[in-house]
Amino acid sequence: MSQVLSRRFGALLAVGGLALTGLTACSSSKSQSSGAGSTGGGTAAATTPAAAATSCPALGAAAPTDAAKAEGSGGTVSIYSADGLYDTKDDNNWYNQEFKKFTALTGIKVEYTEDGSGGVETKVDQEKANPKADVIVTLPPFIQKAAASGLLQAYSPACVDKVDPSLVDKSGQWEAIMGNYLSFIYNTKQLPDGPPKTWNDLLDPKFAKKLQYSTPGVAGDGTAVMIKAIHDFGSRDAAWDFFKKLQSNNVGPSSSTGKLESKVNTGDLLVANGDVQMNYVDSKSQYPNNKIFFPAGADGKPTTFSLPYMAGLVKGAPHADNGKKLIDFLLSEQAQLDASKIAYGFPARTDVKPTDDNYASINALLQGVEVFPVDWTDVAKNYNSDVKAWDEATGTPS
Repeated sequence: MSQVLSRRFGALLAVGGLALTGLTACSSSKSQSSGAGSTGGGTAAATTPAAAATSCPALGAAAPTDAAKAEGSGGTVSIYSADGLYDTKDDNNWYNQEFKKFTALTGIKVEYTEDGSGGVETKVDQEKANPKADVIVTLPPFIQKAAASGLLQAYSPACVDKVDPSLVDKSGQWEAIMGNYLSFIYNTKQLPDGPPKTWNDLLDPKFAKKLQYSTPGVAGDGTAVMIKAIHDFGSRDAAWDFFKKLQSNNVGPSSSTGKLESKVNTGDLLVANGDVQMNYVDSKSQYPNNKIFFPAGADGKPTTFSLPYMAGLVKGAPHADNGKKLIDFLLSEQAQLDASKIAYGFPARTDVKPTDDNYASINALLQGVEVFPVDWTDVAKNYNSDVKAWDEATGTPS
């Protein structure tokens, strides 16, 4: 069963005695309790990262929160997270497993709320006068938006020095906890000769109303499509011109990236956007007709960029100490090894080297693909104007 079935979908059910209330889309949320390369310049007010509570344990040592349970800390921690790492229908996925281990280690119960990548940032912003969340996990540029809006407080996790420095905020507001990459998918039965190789190939009339991508400014993966196009075409104006031309083939706006997968699998769509983690695991489990590809720019080189899950400690967090412990734990060695073994993701720590088959498979997808760096601070600065320009080019209401 898919580990990311809940990525953009909703459900209301009970699993293993836990009440799980779910409605996952970019404009909705769910909550449940678990008992069990780029430049990282920050834009928030803080300029000096808070020191980590503990140093990073050597590889093979215990997680940095090992002493917490002995101290009798217990209590709860609330995490608001973008969808993709928790599954209400399948317990064998990253958050479900790591939360259980964290609770067993510390006695701290995890209260989990899920939404789209932009939705969790909006929710934290709406609650800033009376914060409910301790930790936020979302995709860029929404974590940068949260920092710029003063929603985060500086904290340097125990093992943050092992994370790719390009994926760590210089002022300590956020850091990657799991690596991932932008991807596209195509229907292998309908396109037996392979996927379109370049962006311009998507303008072919055979893709008329057979192509769809999630909406920039609403979905994190959709925003990533916009970022990639700006890079590949060499300028914003060239990207907007392309999107304007592409509208004749585009089915229309979609707030949900995950829902596009099933449409590609059935052939209702021939091409859609996504990300490596979600697309790979779902093609293995429930959408066998889907295959990942990376469209190229005019030079013919396929490209992608890092689109990691990033964590931050919420300003005014009601359980800030427990939030710090949770972030520390998600960056611990075993949790990072589980990123590929369980979630088909990539470890954020550069010193953790997975040897499992899942890692070998997803890493092979990137061979021959140029991974270009993204300045997320610049993306956040231009976010509103870029989304507005995309809206105008495509005729999409804001």
